[in-house]
Amino acid sequence: MKGIRAAWLLAALSAASLAAEEPTARRNFVACPIVRDTASVPCWLAEYQGELYFLTLQTDVSSPVTPPWLGHRVLVEGTAAPNRPRICGGIVLEPVVLSVLPELDAACNTAVLPAEDRYNLTFEPPRPPGPSAGRLAFAGAAAPPRPAEPPPAFTLRYDFDGLIVFRHAGELTSILDSAKARNARVVAITGNRGGVLLSDGTTLVEKPTMARRRAEQVAELLRGAGLTNVEYRVRWHDEAGAADGDDDAALRLVTVELDP
Repeated sequence: MKGIRAAWLLAALSAASLAAEEPTARRNFVACPIVRDTASVPCWLAEYQGELYFLTLQTDVSSPVTPPWLGHRVLVEGTAAPNRPRICGGIVLEPVVLSVLPELDAACNTAVLPAEDRYNLTFEPPRPPGPSAGRLAFAGAAAPPRPAEPPPAFTLRYDFDGLIVFRHAGELTSILDSAKARNARVVAITGNRGGVLLSDGTTLVEKPTMARRRAEQVAELLRGAGLTNVEYRVRWHDEAGAADGDDDAALRLVTVELDP
């Protein structure tokens, strides 16, 4: 009986050890971006621990995934897609969140990699590369399909240390339309900031002012768009949300509630 119990315990420990050694599919890292030319549209890559990862295509700034910038490091938060073929030679991260870090970094000076036939893309990019035709807010991106009843609450998610960018245009338009349709009297806006647990065990934390700046900016944009006959309740959480390395991008948000 003792022998059976000992064997079972040994098997359990071995299984736990193997599970602990299995590499996680999650990748959170900071790296210099690399752009590779192709016959259709350039693609962005990054190297981490000797492996190459595909980040995104060179679309415009209204894209759901903001392309990196040469000369700046990029924070990459994503999950390796096990069943996706490599793109431009890099492992696909899906989903992925990219945050361009604002400080210039002289180390991020890799020249554009030349086009190679083996890396030519076999699909069309989401839209032709080039500048966006829209303004920063309330233009340049289509609003999501309007629901049967205007929703009372919204969530805006942000790049690391980031504020409103072009991709938020549709969401801001939805908030504005819903507030008008509901004849909202109160708009409650709450800003949040967070951190990111990187794959190497270190943690990045957003600037202390980000939660406040995000909340105040959303209120300012809504007022500027004509939503002035409401009471604004603007607040923020100064303490950064605790990062666990799983979906830390979800900590960087602003919530908007209509007549809470």
